[in-house]
Amino acid sequence: MELTFAQKKQLYVDGFTCIPGVIPKIMIDKALQSINHSLGEGIDPNQIAIFRAQSFCRELQGDPVITDLLNGTPAWSLCESLLGRDQIRPVTHGQIALRFPTMTDPAPAARPHLDGMYSPTNGVKEGTIQNFTMLVGILLSDVTTDLAGNFTVWPGTHHQYESYFREHGPDSLLNGLPPIDMPEPIAVKGRAGDVILAHYQLAHGIGPNLSPNIRYAIFFRLSHVRHADDWRAPMKDIWMHWPGMRDMLP
Repeated sequence: MELTFAQKKQLYVDGFTCIPGVIPKIMIDKALQSINHSLGEGIDPNQIAIFRAQSFCRELQGDPVITDLLNGTPAWSLCESLLGRDQIRPVTHGQIALRFPTMTDPAPAARPHLDGMYSPTNGVKEGTIQNFTMLVGILLSDVTTDLAGNFTVWPGTHHQYESYFREHGPDSLLNGLPPIDMPEPIAVKGRAGDVILAHYQLAHGIGPNLSPNIRYAIFFRLSHVRHADDWRAPMKDIWMHWPGMRDMLP
């Protein structure tokens, strides 16, 4: 399975694209059943901040009911069409990302970030940058309105950060998110089974959930097999490990 020209163009220009109907419903239902069973066993309220930053239902992260959503569906061939066949490091776990309804009104706006930056709750070692190549999101529930826990992106910021890191160096990210002029954010909408592909270096966040429903999604972080050779290089050359995007480059 490959992206259409329009999807690749959106990925190049905006830094993300959404491919509808990739994941079979039977696999979505099995994942939801497992997640909801886990939630029914109870959640430690003292760990909620860590669960939000890292993953809920952590005992399921490496279970095939979660990992097969990527490894056992056309989502994997979509990723290989961009990063190259047999060029992605094995994916052994996913982030179970749940966003529960909030009663706060007005709800706080989504805040942009890049993954792999240290915070007290996300498990990243202070003084390091744990970047990667591609972020893959799989929706397990419909998100068809705004303010429903939407995955939120700031389109085009992957290009802006590339320019910034060329000038200031990738290690400047240790000082915080680069001070660029942020565009208006987009709250991504989709249905259960849709797959969101985003460049690592795209500013993104999670919007508030004022809906009556939990937003269920799984996120996978993919790295090209050569990424570890020099983690700084792709921050200054954002399509370095994306051979499937070379036909889009100017």
